[in-house]
Parts: sequence; structure tokens; C-alpha cells
Amino acid sequence: MSDPRIIAIDLDEKTIIWRNADVEQERRVAIFDLLEANHFRPLRAYPQDYAGPYRVKLRVEEGRLAIDVNAESGELLETLILGLGSFRRPIKDYFAICDSYFAAIRTSTAQQIETVDMARRGIHNDAAQLLKERLENKIDVDFDTARRLFTLICVLHIRG
Repeated sequence: MSDPRIIAIDLDEKTIIWRNADVEQERRVAIFDLLEANHFRPLRAYPQDYAGPYRVKLRVEEGRLAIDVNAESGELLETLILGLGSFRRPIKDYFAICDSYFAAIRTSTAQQIETVDMARRGIHNDAAQLLKERLENKIDVDFDTARRLFTLICVLHIRG
């Protein structure tokens, strides 16, 4: 029986150097939303035709994203490695717009906040589409899952 979803996701805490309350909230919301509803179907055949659910760990190793895909039991099924070069600009842009968004929440009008939030969503959506493309032929994910995974990838890149 197939159950193509993530039931647990962890970030390598050694990779995360620093985070503030806003970032921590983004991380919590992304994980909560991801676990509530996601589609995550690795395309490689696993032993005993295992097809989910999955426990996933994200980490950065030598400048590359490592995605550990584990069975529900915790058994490692595979580790996917993605180069992060194509994500450098979207991550940088996302950090910049998030800083503007968090500042706007504290000091701006509702219309100004909405404008910044629309820009933030646009950058986030473009990055999610890029992630979907980079995972093509490796893992089938839906758009919302890709958006939440991108948020978590950003958390792994925060520097104090």
C-alpha cells in the first residue's frame, strides 16, 4: 500500500547557526503545515516495495542540501544530494523580503504590509517551483510541499 507523505521532518540542528523569534515561528509553521498536508513520493524503488510514509531529515553538507529519506521505522532508504548553487539567489532574496516583511508588521500600514507580503509570496512561489524542478525524477512533491520545504531550506542557511 502506498502512503506518499512525510510524517516527520527534522532539520540538522548543527547546520542552524542562529535564528530569531520570527525565524523560529516560520520554522514551526512550515513544519506544522507540512505535516498536516503534503505529497512526497520518492521515485526510486525501495526494498519490499516500500512506498511511505516517510521520515525526512534536511541538512547542509559541504554546501549541498542532503535529504535523508527514511521509512516510518527510521530505516534510511536513501540520501538525495542537491547542489544549492541555483538556490543562492532565491534564498538571499527571500531573506531580504522577510526582513522587510517583519519590519513592516511592526511599523507599517496594512496596505504596506500587504504589498510586501505579496512580494514575499512571489519570491517564495518562484523558489518552490525551482525546488520542484530540481527534485524532478527524484521525488514527486506538490507545490505546497515544495513551498514548505523551501522555507525549511532557508532556515538551514541562516547566519547570525
